[in-house]
Order: sequence, then C-alpha cells, then structure tokens
Amino acid sequence: MNDAILVVDDDPIVRQMISSTLQQGGFDVITAEDGRGALDRLKEGRTRLVISDWHMPELNGIDLCCQIRGGDFGGYVYLILLTSMDSVDQRVEGLVAGADDFVSKPFHPSELIARVNVGRRVLQLETREALIFSLAKLAESRDPETGHHIERVQCYSRCLAEQLTRNPRFAETITPQYIQLIYQTSPLHDIGKVGVPDAVLLKPGKLTDEEFLAIKEHPRIGAETLRGAIQRSPEASFLKMAYDITLSHHEKFDGSGYPDGLAGDQIPLSARIVALADVYDALTTNRVYKDAYSHEKAEAIIVDGRGRHFDPDVVDAFLQIKTTFMAIRNRFDDSRHDASPPPIPLNSNASENNLITGAPGHAVS
Repeated sequence: MNDAILVVDDDPIVRQMISSTLQQGGFDVITAEDGRGALDRLKEGRTRLVISDWHMPELNGIDLCCQIRGGDFGGYVYLILLTSMDSVDQRVEGLVAGADDFVSKPFHPSELIARVNVGRRVLQLETREALIFSLAKLAESRDPETGHHIERVQCYSRCLAEQLTRNPRFAETITPQYIQLIYQTSPLHDIGKVGVPDAVLLKPGKLTDEEFLAIKEHPRIGAETLRGAIQRSPEASFLKMAYDITLSHHEKFDGSGYPDGLAGDQIPLSARIVALADVYDALTTNRVYKDAYSHEKAEAIIVDGRGRHFDPDVVDAFLQIKTTFMAIRNRFDDSRHDASPPPIPLNSNASENNLITGAPGHAVS
C-alpha cells in the first residue's frame, strides 16, 4: 500500500498543523491547496488515504469525494473529511458523497492519528484481499478441472480451525484472528503450480520420477513467491501464514512428506489443517487423473492416514464435523460430474496412497 497521506486544505496554517501532527506520528505527508490539486496528486499514485477540508474554493470536500468515487486511482481511496459542521444532515451528505470518516475542527491530534490508523487498516485489508484473490486465481487458471477448489478448501480449513478451538491444546493458539487468516490465506496453498509445466500438471496418466520431482517443487516455488512480500512487509501476519501453508501443506505428520521432511509439530499448524482440507477436496472431486470418490471413501483414506499423513488432532476434528464437510462439498458442487461411489482411477496402476500424496501415480492439488 502507498504510505503517504494526502492533506488537502486551502488554509496554509491548518494544512501545516495537520501535516506536522501526522509527521510526528510517523507518517509521510503530501499536500494540496484545493480539490483540483488533490486530484492531480492522486493521479501520481503515491497515496490512497486523503484528509480533506470540507469548505474549499472551486472544488470543495463534497465535490472532491464525488470525483474520487467516480474516478480510477488504482484502488480504493479512503477519505476523511475535516469539518467544523457537526449536524447529522451534513454528515449524511458527506457519507452519501463518499466520505469514509470525519474529524471535527478544531481537531485533536490523538483523534486524527487514531482515525488515520483506522483508514490504513481498511486499506490493508482491501489490499490483502486483492492480493490473495489475484494470486490464487492465477494458480487456479492453470488447472480448469479444480472448479471451486479454492472456495471449498477455504471453508474446510475454517471449519477445522473452529472445531480445533474445542481442543485444549489449541485453545490459545487458534484465536478468531487465526481463523480469519487461515480462511483468507488457504487459497494460496498451490500458487507454486504456476511454475509447473502444463505437460506435467495436466497429465492424465502416470507421472515419471522426473515429472514427480517437478511437481514436488511447487511448494518451494510458491514460498519463494511470497518471501519477497514478507521482506517488504514483515509485520503482515497474513503473509507469514500464507508462506507456512504454501511451503508445508505437503508435509506429512510422520516426516515422509515434502519438501523438507518435517514431522509432527515441526509442521506449522496452519499447514496441517490445510493439508487435510486439500486432500479431502482432491479425493471427492473429479480430476484429470481420477474420478471423484464418495465422502465415505475419502473419510476412510483420511482415517487410515491418521498419525502418518495427517495430524491426529486434525483428523479427529474432521470426524466431528464431517457432515459440515459434506454440506460444503454439496454447496460448491462443480455441477459437471456426480461425486459418485469410489471409482477405479483413470490410471489403474495408481494406488490410493499415490492419489493423495502426489506420488508418481499422480499429484493432487
């Protein structure tokens, strides 16, 4: 997110007072003398947060709101109106025009800083959602067979996390924020597949050892994609969780997974949760290399992997909410094939274990 705050006021003294307050609060500031100048500064792309006076010549604060809401400035612009008016009708007029918040004149420095921080949080959430959606859709576009995979894994992961809060081991770790983060970031688990050739990713038959090695690189590719963003924004907790999920969702509880052979609690909890959600979806939906399994068949495979492939606590949580999983599966049915009883995989040489581990029988999502 662009960090500079645009201060718009035709009174140079007020403009300087606001700028000084924000700078003392650690913010970068740019200024404009009126609404026209503000639009020019917005076009430079340096800011998405504006503090504007209501009363200005030529283009006042209300007109500026309307111009901003009707324009394209590379993303949502958060707008705070500075006004000496405090009537309900006037505030409604500002909201209708597109204002997000108000600060009364004369302003109190701590209130101004607090309202700016609210605006920054809103913009960070908007930026986060856009980033996650764009990256996830990029990966999903490589494999049209996955349908509503992203949405299902999101819901499965959130439900598992919520159920795990009932387990004393995780009561303090899995907070409401954690649950929201795993819902938001789980779609990024397979972004590394953008680096896997189509000939391997979409191959309907058995993978060679060399092709399987190419598939096994996608967690590292995805993690490296996110590493740069983490270095630029180390305080962004959603990026750290996305990194953990992307890198480690193919690790196995017994240490036999990839890419690092982590075992047990060495595997981030978020990755252990998404691992089960991801495999369940791969098993119960049609893929280029297999037809869909029934819920009962998928459940049996997951239970068989308890303590080996999957965290036993996560498997237990799954069993406690399996009817919810079935409801989510039905809600996001791709409506192209029936999720029928267990079929014979298209590759008759592929074992069930191959189908859920990404072994040379074929890789799953």
